[in-house]
Amino acid sequence: MPSPPTLTTTVVGSYPQPDWLVDRELLASGHVPRVRMPQVWRVDPAFLEEAQDDATLLAIRDMERAGVDTITDGEMRRESYSNRFATALEGVDAADPAEIVNRVGRRTLVPRVVDRVRRVRPVEVRDLEFLRANTQRRVKITLPGPFTMAQQAANEAYDELDDLVMDLARAVNEEAHDLQAAGADVIQLDEPWLRNDPDAARRIAVPAIDRALAGLTTETAVHLCFGYAAVVQGEKPSGYAFLPELADCAADQISIEAAQPDLDLGILRELGGKTIVLGVIDLADPEVETPDVVAERIRAALQWVPSDRLVVAPDCGMKYLPRATAFGKLRAMCDGAAIVRAQL
Repeated sequence: MPSPPTLTTTVVGSYPQPDWLVDRELLASGHVPRVRMPQVWRVDPAFLEEAQDDATLLAIRDMERAGVDTITDGEMRRESYSNRFATALEGVDAADPAEIVNRVGRRTLVPRVVDRVRRVRPVEVRDLEFLRANTQRRVKITLPGPFTMAQQAANEAYDELDDLVMDLARAVNEEAHDLQAAGADVIQLDEPWLRNDPDAARRIAVPAIDRALAGLTTETAVHLCFGYAAVVQGEKPSGYAFLPELADCAADQISIEAAQPDLDLGILRELGGKTIVLGVIDLADPEVETPDVVAERIRAALQWVPSDRLVVAPDCGMKYLPRATAFGKLRAMCDGAAIVRAQL
C-alpha cells in the first residue's frame, strides 16, 4: 500500500474497550496486568472472540471517522499492551506468578521465566489479519519490546539478564516476520521500560531492538513513554533518560510522549534521520484539545524535525480514556494536522 502524504497521523496502539466487553473499573483499579487477567472480560469465553471482533470493528471505524491515516486494531483483545504476547511464550509461567516490589514500593504480580524462552505459535497474526481485512487504511500492529518484557518478569532461568532479553528479541522477530507476511504496514515495538533502567538499556537495548527487527522490510517503530496517564500519577519528567541512543537502532520511527510532560523538543535533533512519531495529545487532560492547540504543538516540533519525518499521534495508548473523549481527541489531532499540512 502506498505511503500517505506528509505530516500524517497515527495512534500509538490501544483504544478504549467498550464497557460491555471489559470491566473498565476493574481494569483501572490496579497495575497494568503483567500476567493474564481473565476476570476483566464481561463476555462468556465461548463468545469472547466474536465480541472482541465486534469491538475491533468499532475501534477501526472510530479511527477512520476521526481521519487517522495509519490505524491499529485498538488492542481490543488485550488485557494490557504486553501480557498477551509475553505469556504465550514457552518458558514463561504466568499461572504461578511471582510478586515483585517496584521502585515506588508497589507490589505487582509478574510471570516467572522458568526455562529458555521460545515462541512456539503465532500470537497476534489473526489480530492483524482481521484488521487488514476490515480497512483500506494503512495498518500498524504493536508488540512488546524484548527489554520491557524482561523487566516485567521474574527471571529464574538465565544467569545473565541480557541473554533473556536476546531470546525475547528472537521470539519477537519470529512474530514480526509473520505479521509482515500478513500485511502489516508498520510494526511497532513498545519499550516504555527503557527509561526505568537506562544503564541496562545502554548495554543491551539497541542490540535487542535490532535483533527483534532483523530482516524486516516493512516500516518499523519503537515507542517510548512515561506510562499511562491514568496509572502514573503526578508530573512526568520533561526529558528521557534513554532516547538519543535510539538514533543508532534499526527502527525507522521513534515514537515518543511529548504533550503531557511538555517534553523539551530539542532532543529531536539528536535522533538523526529517524521519523518521529510525536505525541501531541495529552491523555491526562480530560478536556479535548482544540485543533489549534494541536497545530501549535506540531509547529513547535517542526522547528526541530522536517515535516516529511514527522508523524502526529497521541502521547500513548488511549485504553483508559472514555471512548467519547478518545474519539474527540483523535478528531482534534487529525484536524490540527490538517491545519499545519495546509500551510506547508
